[in-house]
Amino acid sequence: MNKYIDNFIVCINEARYFDAHETLEEVWFPRRFEDDAEMKLIKGFINAAVSFELIKRGRLEPSKKVWKNYEKYKILLGSFESPYNGRYKELLLFLEQKRAQLVRKQ
Repeated sequence: MNKYIDNFIVCINEARYFDAHETLEEVWFPRRFEDDAEMKLIKGFINAAVSFELIKRGRLEPSKKVWKNYEKYKILLGSFESPYNGRYKELLLFLEQKRAQLVRKQ
């Protein structure tokens, strides 16, 4: 999972939001039908990347709707056991900061 998170962060930092989405989708897609809090959190991270792509395309209102999906899933952090919870927390903080930066530029 660490390599996926690392790749996701690189893509976000390079404004390659679609690629970031694809990176985590490799993990989420095969397990998308599971009722699993960790997979739902990952889906939230994917939604964050989609929101950023929409901002990049100048579609601020649709990006807000997608961001709400991210917010719905981010609250799951800490509700499950995972060796990656520390990384997920870092990623959550990173995404919140990145969103604030992108919105300020609008």
